[in-house]
Amino acid sequence: MSSPAPARRVLSGMRPTGRLHLGNYHGALRNWVELQYQYECYFFVADWHMLTTGYEDTSHLQEHIRDVLIDWLAAGLNPGVATLFIQSHVPEHAELHLLLSMITPLGWLERVPSYKDQQEQLKEKDLATYGFLGYPLLQAADILVYRAAYVPVGEDQVAHVELTRETARRFNHLYGREPDFEAKAERAVKSLGGRNTTTYKQLRRKFQEAGDTEALQRAQALVQSNNRITVADRERLLGYLEGTGVTILPEPQVLLTQTPKVPGLDGRKMSKSYGNTIGLREEPDEVVKKLRAMQTDPARVRRTDPGDPEKCPVFDLHRVYSDEAVRSWAVAGCRSAGIGCLECKAPLIEKVVEEIKGMRKRAQEFEENPELVRGIVAEGADKAREVARATLDEVRGAMHLRAD
Repeated sequence: MSSPAPARRVLSGMRPTGRLHLGNYHGALRNWVELQYQYECYFFVADWHMLTTGYEDTSHLQEHIRDVLIDWLAAGLNPGVATLFIQSHVPEHAELHLLLSMITPLGWLERVPSYKDQQEQLKEKDLATYGFLGYPLLQAADILVYRAAYVPVGEDQVAHVELTRETARRFNHLYGREPDFEAKAERAVKSLGGRNTTTYKQLRRKFQEAGDTEALQRAQALVQSNNRITVADRERLLGYLEGTGVTILPEPQVLLTQTPKVPGLDGRKMSKSYGNTIGLREEPDEVVKKLRAMQTDPARVRRTDPGDPEKCPVFDLHRVYSDEAVRSWAVAGCRSAGIGCLECKAPLIEKVVEEIKGMRKRAQEFEENPELVRGIVAEGADKAREVARATLDEVRGAMHLRAD
């Protein structure tokens, strides 16, 4: 029998694009810091994923990996609680990706929403590569190799987790059956009789080839309502629909996380590509300078003009950093022109600088002792590989790729 998924294992990763900023922190990292004390967490630096869009220049990759790891530690990830590692240090990710690529229909990858979106957004790059098309499947392998029960994502990443679920379902369908399961299931299909047999086959094909959930529900109803078949055959037919049997690769669940809107200095989303970020380890004086110059409600030209907090990116930062009393004060003062924009920013600047000073202090030990960071990820990789090897051992056995 296969090993069940640990009930509280969480897996997530982050591409190494260089030093992290407040958008990265509030968008994902702060949530990881909380999750590590509630779940068994595995967090990895996704250096192979970095190659899917940045393969032409890898000269700064190692520097960026170090920066991300130090930012994680500065933000509060605890290597004594969570497992931190680098993706390429666990080659089982690549092996499982290869094996899953043998069974994954091309159409599944082409319909991932971000596939065409990113090609459009990154027109200057040649993304007509096998690696870019297959990166959602590499994400699936990242998750499935640890048999993760949960994947913390925002709403924009739900489709990737759904592809992972479909991939696990297809793998289990192909390789996780009772002896002679398929022959028994095919006999059960015939016992449905005439038109029902044909309908079942059509609906099953629609679900397994195109992920049509409506087809699955119709086929399940057809089986459940048929009184001519035995209980054992009913279970086989339901399993045959979904590809179940022995669950070698459990289907992960989405752990939907709320990601507050973190505006950049120009009001757009905080992003390195826009050059509008505040780094997690930035000099406090530079942070003060940036926030004092941050864009506000464009309609508020003079100090005496009333403003609209809903149109002011600074107020989005107040939503992240300020308590209800400060937010109420800011709203009232802005709408009545009772306070100026710099006055409104003052308590916000204090909070942001305080947070960043704490991160800079925690980072100092790791900046001065790079061996500490290397030790943390080496230990993390050893632990991750132990789990990944166990999964690959079962996968190879199920696919008859090892001599028993």
